[in-house]
Amino acid sequence: MIDPIVLKGFRDSLPGEEIPKKNIERKLESVFESFGFVPIDTPVLEYESVLLGKGGGETDKQIFHFEDNGGRKVAMRFDLTVPFARFLALHHAELPLPFKRYHIAKAWRGENPQKGRYREFIQCDFDIVGVDNAESDFEILSLMYASFHALGIENVCFHVANRALFNEFLETIGISEKSIDILRTVDKLRKIGKDEVRNLLVEITGDEKKSDMIISYITSGDGKDFEATLDAIVSLIGKETESSERMRRIFSYLKENGIEKFYVYDPSITRGLDYYTGIVYETFLTDYEAIGSVCSGGRYNNLASLYTKEVLPGVGASIGLDRLLAALTELKSPLAKDTKSADLVILYKPDEAEKAISTAFSLRMEGIKTDIYLLPQKKAKAQYEYAEKLSIPFALSFKDGLYELKNLKTRETSEVDSLSRVAELCR
Repeated sequence: MIDPIVLKGFRDSLPGEEIPKKNIERKLESVFESFGFVPIDTPVLEYESVLLGKGGGETDKQIFHFEDNGGRKVAMRFDLTVPFARFLALHHAELPLPFKRYHIAKAWRGENPQKGRYREFIQCDFDIVGVDNAESDFEILSLMYASFHALGIENVCFHVANRALFNEFLETIGISEKSIDILRTVDKLRKIGKDEVRNLLVEITGDEKKSDMIISYITSGDGKDFEATLDAIVSLIGKETESSERMRRIFSYLKENGIEKFYVYDPSITRGLDYYTGIVYETFLTDYEAIGSVCSGGRYNNLASLYTKEVLPGVGASIGLDRLLAALTELKSPLAKDTKSADLVILYKPDEAEKAISTAFSLRMEGIKTDIYLLPQKKAKAQYEYAEKLSIPFALSFKDGLYELKNLKTRETSEVDSLSRVAELCR
């Protein structure tokens, strides 16, 4: 016998876990499409050269790569953004620009598994390519809000920053040539704390005073007033810049649409991936910040240029579905509890098979998700256990020419004389 074990960091997903996940995916797809975004797909495997060196040194270590049967060096995608850049280089002539896409699919990273973080995970990406302005940046930010609002998640905070503005600050203090290492170090602030970040910055810069200036930058503001934090950053740089003016314009759009309270300017947000060039963001559930960011992203204006001479600036975000669902489960959210496989199950006796089948067909045509218990010879207890394991709320049986509808939560039973009434009660 082969031991039926699963690789570390990978997992099977039972119906009770998969149903809420699919419900969330469907809701997100509806929101994405309401903004004019269209779906695409890309292969799981890419040539190794397409993926390596695009996310940064730490990410390269986590990529699953190997030689295939044809001797080709291939790798499994570590996110959906880098394959999208390759996709654009290959298909941009076939696409309208600006191009809005969404992509919900799995990605793989060989990192240490922990709560809400696995080696195989689902990302829900949405991006706009072919335009570089405040309006497209705002479009992504507003879609982030709309997505969480559609899921009924209101206790959420979007932490926003701008890498270009940070780089302008580093240039002001004369250490812009070390920006990549500095950005990667600052990105660890939430994990290792301010003191350890400062120690690492001193190692990188060789200058305690400049390291302290960086700490002052990334801890600017009170974390509540977006514009006050931006003012503090501009003061450290010594002047308004194109990047700071863009952030002010974006904030004005947030205010005009009445959603500014959900956004804070957090200069410590830099994102660990190297391809970001402008606005960046991470999203935290205010009831469970410890699980980390559940939606992240930013502007990446140069990523597609690695594959094509076409200028294809992009901006986008990604919702980490597994981490989000882990948080919602911990918070006992109704989203995580919605595990029903059908609205109703038909329980019937062996001589009622034809009636059960036709009834199920009619209810399905009425839009009622209808299951049939296909072992009618089993005892009633087994039939009800089947329904309960699948979280089906109603059971339908036949009695004296009527339909007997049982609410499996309250145990109340109603006798109904028409299928239209059954459908009405099950909606």
